[in-house]
Amino acid sequence: MRTHRPVTLGEFIVDKQNEFRYASGELSQLLTSIRLAAKVVNREINKAGLADILGAMGSENVQGEKQMKLDVYANDIFMEALKNLGEVCGVASEEEDDFVIFNDEMHKDSNYVVLMDPLDGSSNIDVNVSVGTIFSIYRRVTPSGTPVKLEDFLQPGNKQVAAGYVVYGSSTMLVYTTGHGVNGFTLDPSIGVFCLSHPNMRVPEDGKIYSVNEGNYVHFPEGVKKYIKYCQENDPATNRPFTSRYIGSLVSDLHRNLLKGGIYFYPRGTKAPNGKLRLLYECNPLAFIIEQAGGKASDGKNRIMDIDPTELHQRVPYFIGSTKMVEKAEEFIQQFGD
Repeated sequence: MRTHRPVTLGEFIVDKQNEFRYASGELSQLLTSIRLAAKVVNREINKAGLADILGAMGSENVQGEKQMKLDVYANDIFMEALKNLGEVCGVASEEEDDFVIFNDEMHKDSNYVVLMDPLDGSSNIDVNVSVGTIFSIYRRVTPSGTPVKLEDFLQPGNKQVAAGYVVYGSSTMLVYTTGHGVNGFTLDPSIGVFCLSHPNMRVPEDGKIYSVNEGNYVHFPEGVKKYIKYCQENDPATNRPFTSRYIGSLVSDLHRNLLKGGIYFYPRGTKAPNGKLRLLYECNPLAFIIEQAGGKASDGKNRIMDIDPTELHQRVPYFIGSTKMVEKAEEFIQQFGD
């Protein structure tokens, strides 16, 4: 019996080039470099328990967080893959103090910058919990042929031309958007190819899952506390109580809620006055994806992708997921304060 061969990521990118309003080959090459780097990182993650790649480096990144060995490894792999491509003039990474300029002959006329969290949730690797990579792509705003500058990276999320994530779990998936819907590709380890497995992904308008680190409850604003209590109340008419699911790996929590419906939030609090998540590396790219899938992302009051960044490692409160659940959280924040 003949079966249809699955569409590969490479074939899909080429087939959809006409949806990209700039030179068609540029984005294809860029996504290809990310795809290749993801496969290398996936290989190392899968054997991390057997190799000397777990544990801390003994240093901290600019966020003040201990860098795990695999964090640094993933950062190096993605940085090298993007540098080997002529389409990128600069990269900003959560692991780097400042943005990195590619200013040699090969890159001097490049038009794209990439912002990334090379390994989100890496502290979970030693307990075999899913981790991920998040990336965001913009066209530069400074003149081509000149070194990339800070303003090329400090663009609001609504200027993104593409964004995506890779989740390294029981299966490895790459999910991305160029502003024409969201599609997911699962890595077939037998042939080393990403194949289209989740076409035109849509997040349910409503859901029953809420994802938050409730250990920080005492530090949360009153509006957020009230919303959590609302999620826990018994009300069959609104399918409550909701189910609490929190992995502690942003990509994994977001991916689950994208497929099943739900809300993820990390609000401001005493321990994180402006929230913990980074606007440019985490919040904007995932907001682009969730909006393209029919969901919503905000800081509790404003659309995430309309926020004008003021610094490279800026943090913001974050509420993302099914539209009705995010709007309900916003109602509580508006009524009781953030």
